[in-house]
This record gives sequence, structure tokens and C-alpha cells, in this order.
Amino acid sequence: MTNAALAPRIGVLALQGAFDAHVAMFRRLDVEAVCVRTLDQLAHVDAMVFPGGESSTMSMLLESSGLFDAVNARLHDGMPAFGTCAGLILLASTVLDGRTDQRFFGAIDIAARRNGYGRQIDSFEQSIPVAGFGEPEFPVVFIRAPIVDSVGPDVDVLASLNGHPALCRQGNALVAAFHPELTGDVRIHQLFLRHVHARIAATHRQ
Repeated sequence: MTNAALAPRIGVLALQGAFDAHVAMFRRLDVEAVCVRTLDQLAHVDAMVFPGGESSTMSMLLESSGLFDAVNARLHDGMPAFGTCAGLILLASTVLDGRTDQRFFGAIDIAARRNGYGRQIDSFEQSIPVAGFGEPEFPVVFIRAPIVDSVGPDVDVLASLNGHPALCRQGNALVAAFHPELTGDVRIHQLFLRHVHARIAATHRQ
């Protein structure tokens, strides 16, 4: 098996939101990252990133583009997923204040609340410890960020803020309430890539 065979192609949902910053982060790590707007683009990626933005708008665009059901099938077939801010909401199993017509992927067993940290004017930055990272603490950017109200028994909480989980992982899904792509710190993207590499390697062994 060659290293090229294990090189992942990361898809970044590019219907709305801060997708360019995620693409740039992966390219800093010398990893191929492509924008996903169509079913054909989705078919050629190994993992998906769901960026910050407006979760209800993303949900509607996923439906109108025909992507929602195809993405959902890939996620429940084990495709690794990384959601930040609005992307966390899309991947959540429960959204406590979502629109009645809004759909979610249920890829991670968390209950989220939109704009839980306040409106745009309440945005803030600070640093928090992340399990396994050591020093320095990870710089976090919260912009109209969701709050995770509760997590299921199989969810690992890797970082918290003010008693609320802020970085969570379960199975193939990793979610952050903040925007790691807006910092200069690549460690969370590297964490996601380690899981993607493990998934690809396992698939090749089958």
C-alpha cells in the first residue's frame, strides 16, 4: 500500500458560511481539501467538514441542492465528519431551538442550542485546555456560538467552557462550538486528520 493510496481528500461543505478558512487550514497541512456543492464532488471525498455559518440556511441549501440525503447516507456509513459552530448544529442529534422545518444529521449524540453564547456582539476569544494537547492551551473564537446542553454516554468531551462541552467526539464525528479554522493553531484539524487516516487505513485492510 502506498502513501498516495492513504492520502485523504477532505470535502468542505461550501453552500454557505466560512468554508474557505477550513480549506486553507488543510492546505497548510499539505492535505487536499475541496469545496463540495454537488453530488459528484461529494462522491470523491473521504471526509466532510461542516463549517460555521447559519445552520437553518445550510439545512435548506442541503435540501435544495439534493445533497442532504446523500450526505446523510455517507455519514451513517461511517464517513468522518467535523463540524464547527453551525456545523456542530447540523451534526447534532437534537437541536433544542431549531426551526420546525430544519433537518439535522444526528451524527453525534448531543443536544445543542443555537446562539447559546449570545449574539454577534457577544463574540469573544480566549484559550481553553483540550484533552491530549498539553500546553499551550488552544485559542478559541466564539461567534454566535451554539451551546451543547447535554451529551450522550458514548460522547467524549475533549474541552469545555463554563461547564458546557465545547469540543466533542463520538465515533466518526468531531464537533466544536467554536471556530478553530479562524486561529493559527492547526491541532484540532490534525486531530480530525488522524481519525480520517485511521478510517482510510481500516478500509484498505478490509
